[in-house]
Amino acid sequence: VVSTQSTGSSGINAEYGGSNDGRIVIFDVITRGIARFLQAHVHPVCSLSWSRNGFLLLSGSMDWTISVWEVLKGECLFRYRFPSPILRVQFHPIETDVFLVCPMKLRPVLVKIKGKQKHISFDEEGGEQNIFASFDRLGQRIFTGNSRGKVLVFDSSSLELLTSFQVTTGSSTTTGIKSIEFARKGSNFLVNSSDRIIRVYDGDLVEATKGEPQQVEPVQKLQDLVNRTQWKKCCFSGDAEFICAGSARQHDLYIWDMAHGNLVKILHGQKGEHLLDVVWHPNRPIIASVASGVVSVWAQTHAENWSAYAPNFKELDENEEYDERESEFDIEDEDKSVEDKDESREDNIEVDVVTCDPIKAYIDSDIED
Repeated sequence: VVSTQSTGSSGINAEYGGSNDGRIVIFDVITRGIARFLQAHVHPVCSLSWSRNGFLLLSGSMDWTISVWEVLKGECLFRYRFPSPILRVQFHPIETDVFLVCPMKLRPVLVKIKGKQKHISFDEEGGEQNIFASFDRLGQRIFTGNSRGKVLVFDSSSLELLTSFQVTTGSSTTTGIKSIEFARKGSNFLVNSSDRIIRVYDGDLVEATKGEPQQVEPVQKLQDLVNRTQWKKCCFSGDAEFICAGSARQHDLYIWDMAHGNLVKILHGQKGEHLLDVVWHPNRPIIASVASGVVSVWAQTHAENWSAYAPNFKELDENEEYDERESEFDIEDEDKSVEDKDESREDNIEVDVVTCDPIKAYIDSDIED
């Protein structure tokens, strides 16, 4: 499993991945080096989640345990044990002491650190076992989906059922829900289902259908019409203008334009690799994917243009001998033209290296943070 984080409050700009031997590796995106190892579990790590401030890391594993880590110190603060393997964990988008757990063959659990655990109850027949749950963008709602294609919306505070709708195919048959992902901006969210179609819904329209279950039409449907590909993992871009989906067959990434639904790019990985996870950087045009134990970072090729910093800069194909002026590198240049007397120079400028400016990707008009 792989994911990325970039916060202004903690100064962390990192990418992390969980391995089959239970270790968590944190990479620095800028230096592309390993920042820290965490010996978290004894079985494969299935899910990872950052807290909003970037100081805490939540990990879930097949060894039935969940750990809360303080990243800077590399210490395990809390450890929880569940009666079955963990499929998914997620920190609350705002609060750093609340997280959501999806155990295998059990109901999702809302956990408060140093507090109580609340089970999300379902009045369903047949004892549904495989349930996916996720917070919405602000953490005010919890969306759940099951293998029958039904999406339930709960209030995250009281766990009261607010509304529900059914995901159906063209022939009115139901399809299983594999995952639900929310955009970082706006109210849109996507539903990855077993019928090989990615459906994008407007969260405001879904909440408007309170009461009896109703049919909600998606604002966008995305699929591979040629190969009929099953999707392993889907995600939004940081600005919610693009959607990236990873193929379950091989290491291929499909990128669509959210506004028009057009396929704009296909990224091909190494042949023979099977994709496990894919994630988009919160505020950079960078995609990270993991396949066959290798983390791949996808980015646009960057051509350095030094003339943008110095207009007189000249690029050389080979080394040339430079003729230095007599006083060019002296402390006081005698050949320099006379400066304007009104021109003021500030040699001693105090630079603030402590205060962290907030990142625009995390600034939201709905949140005073």
